[in-house]
Amino acid sequence: MSVQVAFQSQSSICTAAGAPFTGRLCRLVAERLDDSTAIGHRILSWSGNPSHEGDALPLRLMGGLHALARDGRRPEWSAVYPPNDAPEDDRLWALLGSLLVEEAGFLDPWLDGPPQTNEVGRSAALMSGLLVLADRVKMPFALYELGASAGLNSKLDRYGYRLGETRAGDDASPVQLAPQWQGASPPSAEVKVVARRAVDRNPLDVRSEDTRKMLAAYVWADQLKRLERLEAALDLAARDPVTVERDDAADWLENTLTVTAEAGVCRVVMHTIAFQYFPPEAQQRIRDHMDKVGQGATLESPLAWLSFEASEQGGPERRPTLKLRVWPGGGETQLAVCQPHGAEIFWEQD
Repeated sequence: MSVQVAFQSQSSICTAAGAPFTGRLCRLVAERLDDSTAIGHRILSWSGNPSHEGDALPLRLMGGLHALARDGRRPEWSAVYPPNDAPEDDRLWALLGSLLVEEAGFLDPWLDGPPQTNEVGRSAALMSGLLVLADRVKMPFALYELGASAGLNSKLDRYGYRLGETRAGDDASPVQLAPQWQGASPPSAEVKVVARRAVDRNPLDVRSEDTRKMLAAYVWADQLKRLERLEAALDLAARDPVTVERDDAADWLENTLTVTAEAGVCRVVMHTIAFQYFPPEAQQRIRDHMDKVGQGATLESPLAWLSFEASEQGGPERRPTLKLRVWPGGGETQLAVCQPHGAEIFWEQD
């Protein structure tokens, strides 16, 4: 995929997801960026996969531009960001073009690594899956999150939910999630978490101001409610943070998830939009280890694998699926198809 096509595709995705300003910036880059600036040359000569399923190059640039707007160092740039009205395309591009030169030192580092997001909205899908599992096993959970970033979704039991007609979580939580829902509601059940562990190659400290700034920058600027929800989740997590260990996901799981387990606790390995970024060899090691541990699972100490990941079928705008696999037995069930940030859930179970 060419760089221009990657930016145009990301423009369509953002616009369809209710982020028209971010989509517009992506479209302008696709249509007008040339290699006359250092950043323009770096972007247009990108050697990897620039798409959102590869290096996510458009989102790297959008993160830097949003961070620049939130920083306030260029008031004229902050003034065009939501909730303000942006000027027409020619004026907006003229401003952006000047920033690519004058703020190259600020923007260039944002191209160095993949976007770091910790989308709390995906907890609504995960909680739906845990309700199904809790109704089935009727025991508390020990959570193991892969690709956990700052660990915000490992704290999912601290949030409140309206999932169809089902209420769950903490009604008094400052983080309340109520995705648009289609289909039957998940069962009402007690979701009790007695242990939680998490891993990431580059874990983020929820108490760090730099973490807050970075995670906020990667939220699409149009989506002010997402920003408010992120800030509330960070405030909540800072008071009782999850320790996210720095490690390779496959190495960590093999060392952490043992064959023998405590009776009366269901262990749950979970991840959201992370597995697709693991190398194929690591993916296979994780599958193999889950099968190995699953062979030793019993009704008294079951094992579950809960995933919110892009569907393996469909086009570039394919929606994530929520899947649950449980041992003993090892059977997998697709529970739902979801909007990538968890804003819509199409439940597939009766």
